[in-house]
Amino acid sequence: MTIGVSSTSLNESQEDYLKAIYLISRHKKGGWVSNSEISDYLDIKPASVSGMLHKLKEKGFIIWKPRSSIRLTKNGKSVATQVIKNYKKLNDFFISILKLDDKDLIDTLCCGIEHHITPEVRKSINNLLN
Repeated sequence: MTIGVSSTSLNESQEDYLKAIYLISRHKKGGWVSNSEISDYLDIKPASVSGMLHKLKEKGFIIWKPRSSIRLTKNGKSVATQVIKNYKKLNDFFISILKLDDKDLIDTLCCGIEHHITPEVRKSINNLLN
């Protein structure tokens, strides 16, 4: 269960889907993305994407009908942008404070931790970076 992004019952995989949809949609007119774009972005099979989309729709994080485009709801966008903000703060922390320079390691760490940042931890990281 996610700790800091929202009070929802989203798991890390669901948050990764929302993040992927958000990142893809930034380059799309109207913010609509396709199942295949998500599949390609996450490097998974389209059937897996469809299963997750049903769950995200049930929870109110996306607008979608099978065999049509997908768009984030306001709540979906909120979760996605918070996960991205967490990633960026962690990235800054690992580079600026811990002086790590292995980009692959930093990416792995950020992707693993970004889902578990509480508001208190986020505030502490901000204080360290400022």
